Amino acid sequence: MTTPLNDIIIKALEDMKAKDIVTLDVRGMTDVMDTLIIASGTSSRHVRSVAENAIEEAKKSDIRPIGVEGLDAPEWVLVDFSDTILHVMLPATRELYDLEKLWSMKPSDRNA
Repeated sequence: MTTPLNDIIIKALEDMKAKDIVTLDVRGMTDVMDTLIIASGTSSRHVRSVAENAIEEAKKSDIRPIGVEGLDAPEWVLVDFSDTILHVMLPATRELYDLEKLWSMKPSDRNA
């Protein structure tokens, strides 16, 4: 289910003109998820719209998120699809937390 779901999410992000879409395979780092998808929105409204579109497109394929956080103050919206986690963030928030770097490091390298 992960690959078709990821394709649905990526298309939904592209349809809403999300910026800097990154897909990370994190299977070797955690057993909580397989894929992390990160994208940026140009404003709080755009972040919310991008995340909501991904949710709606997944629902059309009978895939529902098990959790959504951040829609009330959308500088960072997290959508938990179980095996895939979607993060849609404002660029400044994305730069601050730098999830791409965090999830590309081996656990032993994170303390350095």
